[in-house]
Amino acid sequence: MENWSVDQVCNWLRQRNLGELVPKFREEEVSGAALLALNDRMVQQLVKKIGHQAVLMDLIHKYQQQKSGLESLMCSCETASPKLPEVISGKNLKSFFARYNTLQWTSSYALPDFPYDVKCLLAEKKCPDHSMRIRIIEFLQADMTKYLEGSLYPNSQQYNIVVNALLQAYPFLDEDGNGFLLWKRALKDRFKYVRRPIEDDEQVLRNKCKFGHRRGQTRKSSFAENKPDDVQVQAEEEPVHLEGSAMDVHIKWLKQEYTKTQRNWKEVDNRMNVTIEIRRKMISEKAPLKDILGLFPFLRCPYQLFREFQLLTHMDIYKKTVEILEIYSENILSLYVVRNNPINIMLQENLKRHTEEDILKYMKMTAACLLLPDVFGDDSSLFAAVNEEVKVLTPVLEVKNPFNVNSCEFALYVEKEELAQLDDCTMALAALVAAFHVFDIPCPKRIHRTLNFLESLVFEVRSPASLP
Repeated sequence: MENWSVDQVCNWLRQRNLGELVPKFREEEVSGAALLALNDRMVQQLVKKIGHQAVLMDLIHKYQQQKSGLESLMCSCETASPKLPEVISGKNLKSFFARYNTLQWTSSYALPDFPYDVKCLLAEKKCPDHSMRIRIIEFLQADMTKYLEGSLYPNSQQYNIVVNALLQAYPFLDEDGNGFLLWKRALKDRFKYVRRPIEDDEQVLRNKCKFGHRRGQTRKSSFAENKPDDVQVQAEEEPVHLEGSAMDVHIKWLKQEYTKTQRNWKEVDNRMNVTIEIRRKMISEKAPLKDILGLFPFLRCPYQLFREFQLLTHMDIYKKTVEILEIYSENILSLYVVRNNPINIMLQENLKRHTEEDILKYMKMTAACLLLPDVFGDDSSLFAAVNEEVKVLTPVLEVKNPFNVNSCEFALYVEKEELAQLDDCTMALAALVAAFHVFDIPCPKRIHRTLNFLESLVFEVRSPASLP
């Protein structure tokens, strides 16, 4: 943040719903360094509303606390006693330093110095053509490799940090609200391209072995139906690499534990962590969903679905969804486009029957959730089937009696099969967004505006999409 320009500070304010402060911050030329140097008196001069003053000071204090935490972590790493391996050893030590390196990335990454022609194009705020995009991606890839000390295997969070930095510095690159995912995909493809000629590199060979690659064999994507407790595929298909009998044991344990009433959730978390690589491999190779759920039935549990999403994206999808509905519900319900919608009419009728504040808030959030596709002009049947039968294959919500507190039901369906039962509208909305990512399912065009709006708020990677 110390190195941010005035434009980056303004983008940061917009992302935190402080857009009203942008003109004043531009006028006073508040850069990142100046922002962190603000004291209470300066904030009072800059910001008129007490609420905005409190929010701004809280954000600055949180950043400073995070920074001081990083510094203390670095200090503890440098001055650690010889007894450290007794406390943090083996896998724990590896995990500790991996997390430490990620924190260093978060606090220190800055975009590279692009070539002159690229800088000219970016200064003119022109969307780059294909060849210029490739040049930008090449420089980002080279810069990331430098930060990774030569490694060609960034993790998902490191990709997120780099692309986020690019779009914060040059918001016009975020075309149609899809820029983050497009630039991230291009960057990942560039790393794959660079890794291709070095098949004999020791790290490449380790990763190929880790993910089940076999030299000279063609990948297959179909998985056969098997007995419930077996982990096999058809003989003519390439077998899923389970890293020996240990992986079989983990998968068998998960399947048995799923049938129990009282479950050891801590151990479930551990074994889901251990088996994530084979699970992601099956999903990336488009294995049938029933085969994936047969081996990993805990993906039917909302908690594990959200946890898988967090392992992939480092985002708490449920917490973000609660915030979205609390912030946007009233705005959605006040829009003219939903005034005569059957959902809104049903809401108004039910609001008259209750006076409890919590129930009224719950009903409004439920209605706002169900009205989202109509707000963006999308096909609501691809989002939720309200008191109707599910008719689509892509992830969709089934909702029954949405405004009856005693009998409302929410469920997530994928391929017309019930995946999970859900407690309320916030959990349902979070599960819907998570399902597209966890199972790597392309978003249908007739619902993409709604999901883009939600993802822009969940990932905090750009200025949030606005309601029409």
